[in-house]
Amino acid sequence: MTTPAIQRIGQIAITVSDVSQALGFYEGILGLTLLFQPSDELAFLQCDSVRIMLSTPQGAGEVGKNSITYFVTTAVESVYENAIHSGATPEREPQLTAKMSDHELWIGFIRDPDGNLIGLMEEKR
Repeated sequence: MTTPAIQRIGQIAITVSDVSQALGFYEGILGLTLLFQPSDELAFLQCDSVRIMLSTPQGAGEVGKNSITYFVTTAVESVYENAIHSGATPEREPQLTAKMSDHELWIGFIRDPDGNLIGLMEEKR
C-alpha cells in the first residue's frame, strides 16, 4: 500500500487583531479576492489556487507571529512600490536572492497592519 502524497497547499491561516482592517490590506492593497466572511472574526480570500483565512486569535496563533506567506508576482518591484504607496509597511526592498540555472529569484518584504511579514517574490527569466 502506498502512502498518499501531499499535492498542494489548500489554505493558509493568518492570525490578525482585526479582520476588517486586515481585509483592507489583503483585499485592498494586495488585491486578493474576498470569498466570504462568515463573522467579524473570520474571512476567506482567494489567491490563485490557495485560500487565505484571516482570523482573530481563537485558541491558536498570535497576532504578528505567523509563518511568512510568500506571494508570487511577475513584477515584484512594482507590486512592492504600490503596496508601500497604499499603506503597507516596508521591510526590505526587492533584491536578487538566488541565481538559478534558468531564472533569478527576487524577493522583497512588507508587513501587514499587525506586523505579519509578507514576502513578495518573482522568478525573473
